[in-house]
Amino acid sequence: MDEEMASIVANKTWRLTELPAGHKAIGLKWVYKLKRDAGGNVQKHKARLVAKGFVQKQGVDFEEVFAPVARLESVRLLVALAAHEGWRVHHMDVKSAFLNGDLKEEVYVTQPPGYAIDGEEHKVLRLDKALYGLRQAPRAWNAKLDRCLLGLGFTRSPSEHAVYGRGRGTARLLVGVYVDDLIITGNNDDEISRFKEEMQKQFRMSDLGLLRFYLGIEVKQTANGISLNQAAYAGKIIEKAGLVGCNPSHTPMEPHFKLSRVSSAPATDETAYRSVVGALRYLVHTRPDIAYSVGYVSRFMEAPTTEHLAAVKLIIRYIAGTQHYGCFYARRADEATLLGFSDSDMAGDVDTRKSTTGILFFFGRSLISWQSHKQRVVALSTCEAESIAAATAACQGVWLARLLGDMKNTEAEQVRLKIDNKAAISLSKNPVFHDRSKHNDTRFHFLRECVEDGRVEVEFVGTNGQLADILTKALGRTKFQEIREEIGVVLIQ
Repeated sequence: MDEEMASIVANKTWRLTELPAGHKAIGLKWVYKLKRDAGGNVQKHKARLVAKGFVQKQGVDFEEVFAPVARLESVRLLVALAAHEGWRVHHMDVKSAFLNGDLKEEVYVTQPPGYAIDGEEHKVLRLDKALYGLRQAPRAWNAKLDRCLLGLGFTRSPSEHAVYGRGRGTARLLVGVYVDDLIITGNNDDEISRFKEEMQKQFRMSDLGLLRFYLGIEVKQTANGISLNQAAYAGKIIEKAGLVGCNPSHTPMEPHFKLSRVSSAPATDETAYRSVVGALRYLVHTRPDIAYSVGYVSRFMEAPTTEHLAAVKLIIRYIAGTQHYGCFYARRADEATLLGFSDSDMAGDVDTRKSTTGILFFFGRSLISWQSHKQRVVALSTCEAESIAAATAACQGVWLARLLGDMKNTEAEQVRLKIDNKAAISLSKNPVFHDRSKHNDTRFHFLRECVEDGRVEVEFVGTNGQLADILTKALGRTKFQEIREEIGVVLIQ
């Protein structure tokens, strides 16, 4: 607590003053936390002075709260690019990041519990800089960091506002921002060291060395490549579900398995069901092999029954047998390009008869982006369902191509998209076929525009080569394990 107070005072966060008429002081409280590493070992004890921001009202006490953070697809693309080029990925953390944000609004807080000044207890503190808990604190910190990076010569990516680049050629430097965590990579170690020194002059920073643990994801960097997995987090899910020592399953869902919202089975605890499924959804960030099954059981959070809970437990039994699996991004000498796979089932949801979209995108042979979600409209044909999935894939592919171009400081490259439906491919290339698809929403014709502009190249792939199958249906054991290996989900030693 003394260290936190010393940091706040050194940062010139506030001034002691009388409370002006018409203003109300926001209360403060202490929050305590143990910071742990990937193995669950305590790294340090932490005390944080937090403002009770829940009493603030938008339009009165603050205007804007949104602050951009890097999407995990962006993080995976950054890591995959570094692995392919043989770059090292470094990690830095800003100490008490939110305390650096400059406030535009007039904000008053009470004196901290246990640290009120003798004889001045009736006075309040006028904030010049943000405190944790204030609604506008994330926005203020992000604006400060953005100005700092732009002042150091970085360019913010127009496609991803939390990714910055500086230099070109053999002096290229990339930085990804997630609140107060910075991941840094580039082809020049001297540039990385210089950037670290520049940041330490601007803020109080912790240099954590090579990236090892980020947002709950364990990162291992070797001469052969970089791996991402969440083994420790998966272990916590297994323990939370009470399935430690269970018999593992070979697949997360039985083939042709179907569930309905209408069920005669007894109801189960909604809070516990939602908690476990929510935890599984975060595990999907390094486990595309469970994306379909987790997305499927997520459809029944409103009124789950024991049937739905049994399906969740089967997923956890599969995770128990593959706890140390994750994505591996190998170092390669060949040129890497973006390759996508788009697939759809037909009316797979028994309640709404909506189809499921499955999308995979590779950078070279490294899987960087995946989606498995129920479509928003009811498709009247397989062609329509596949076209909807392909249009969604085209949007994702165009964005990834722009982001990759920003990272490499080059023009956005053409994306190859593989579809296993010839009618959908014809629809994307030949407007004559639109006679039978006039009822389709205009946004699904976006793919044809991308093909005409040369941003996307559509190719046919046979059913046996369609890797996105793993995201649209429950597969048999042999087929499932074959695709799992092909998309790069392997045992991380």
